[in-house]
Amino acid sequence: MSAKVLVVANRTAESSELRDALRAKAVDRDPEFTLLVPATPHGISWAADMHAGGDEAEEHRKAFVEGLRKEGLNIVDTKIGDPDPLAAVQDECNTNEYDELVISTLPTHISKWLKLDLPHKAEHATGLPVTHVVAHSSG
Repeated sequence: MSAKVLVVANRTAESSELRDALRAKAVDRDPEFTLLVPATPHGISWAADMHAGGDEAEEHRKAFVEGLRKEGLNIVDTKIGDPDPLAAVQDECNTNEYDELVISTLPTHISKWLKLDLPHKAEHATGLPVTHVVAHSSG
């Protein structure tokens, strides 16, 4: 049976670092990937309206899925999640079973998700192993 991997990304969804990490996971096995894109707004929208990130999340979701499927990776589902990335991960893990998480963030100095300590909090909240991928560009 193949491993079920929840991939959590937003602005880094199309990054080469994340693609490389997922390809590496698929070398010895054929995991089933589910992409979760929290609808997290950035810039001034972050403070003004926590629900302003839906359209951008949808753009990242579409571009990411197309790119990975072209590379032959087994993307079984894609979802837009809660604007709060930890809540999005918890919601998804409460309704579906996964074997591991892959969380992709921007580098420390600009990542809101790392300021929230998302990789560690997600690991603690779900009990799943987490692979943290730092992407140096958003695509």
